[in-house]
Amino acid sequence: MTKIRVGLLFGGRSGEHEVSISSARAIARALASDENATKYEVQPFYIQKDGRWLSGTIPQEVLAAGKPLEIEPPGTENESVLSRQFPSFNEIDVCFPVLHGPNGEDGTVQGLLKLMQIPFVGSGVLASAMGMDKIAMKIAFGHAGLPQVKYIAVNRSEIWSNPCVFPKLCDNIEETLGYPCFVKPANLGSSVGISKVRSRPELEAALDSAASYDRRIIVEAGVVARELECAVLGNENPQASTVGEISFNSDFYDYETKYTQGQADLSIPAKVSSAIISQIQEMAVQAFLAIDGAGLGRVDFFYVESTGEVLINEINTFPGFTATSMYPQLWEASGISFSELVDRLIQLAL
Repeated sequence: MTKIRVGLLFGGRSGEHEVSISSARAIARALASDENATKYEVQPFYIQKDGRWLSGTIPQEVLAAGKPLEIEPPGTENESVLSRQFPSFNEIDVCFPVLHGPNGEDGTVQGLLKLMQIPFVGSGVLASAMGMDKIAMKIAFGHAGLPQVKYIAVNRSEIWSNPCVFPKLCDNIEETLGYPCFVKPANLGSSVGISKVRSRPELEAALDSAASYDRRIIVEAGVVARELECAVLGNENPQASTVGEISFNSDFYDYETKYTQGQADLSIPAKVSSAIISQIQEMAVQAFLAIDGAGLGRVDFFYVESTGEVLINEINTFPGFTATSMYPQLWEASGISFSELVDRLIQLAL
């Protein structure tokens, strides 16, 4: 039987470069184990932090080491630097773009792969872009009738403006959302640039900080709630996994909490009623379809126990994919092993 050649694309220029390497390592191991070893042949491609695309032995070395390597300039004997035409991509049947955050999960790489007519794992251009842009995402959720926290969309020009405009913006945020609230760049992943604010000075500083990351900023009302997550798998008829819960001792689920060992606990399945689990599963599929998702997605929710409300927070179109990440663990608890999950995603791509 001829093996399916899988191009494993990882690394990237976002702040989640190291997370991408960890995810790619886990996926590479899964493709080399069990029945997958007889079905698939992996060809890795590594995007350096400076944007250079590498094939050959260096991507293998990065996967083996589990961290970015000091790479010599182009032209050395042990690497092949891809040109703008990406000729080596002609040798693959399907691409597994294991990229998190901007320049990878936001529709840019998906558009490139579509132009090259290469099937790929995960959502297309539209869903990827909407899943990355928190403002566009919330507009889509609103049209789908999904309940969510109050928010205000802000442009950088309103923050870095004349002294008359900025105070009025802050007044509006205080009157509409109150404190505490969260200030977020619209197009960054992994909680980068996010601030929890409780006062006017903190709000002003947080808006200025977020504007340094992105031209579009979102400010959300704070809620006292449990944070629950649900995984989605499929194309036209997606399925929802069981529901998991994230708990942590920090002020909020920031980058350090998310990626520091022992800072956050995952509870699968979440200790909530079957009615809440069913509601979240239904809403997760609705959210996935609202942005035209494909392949995979992880949908995050707030469960306000005091009122019984379930509010959608966001969707992640290519969530962390290590063996200890929430997405594969949710499917493991739902009866689909890591190796089987990777196999299903490739089949969905094809």
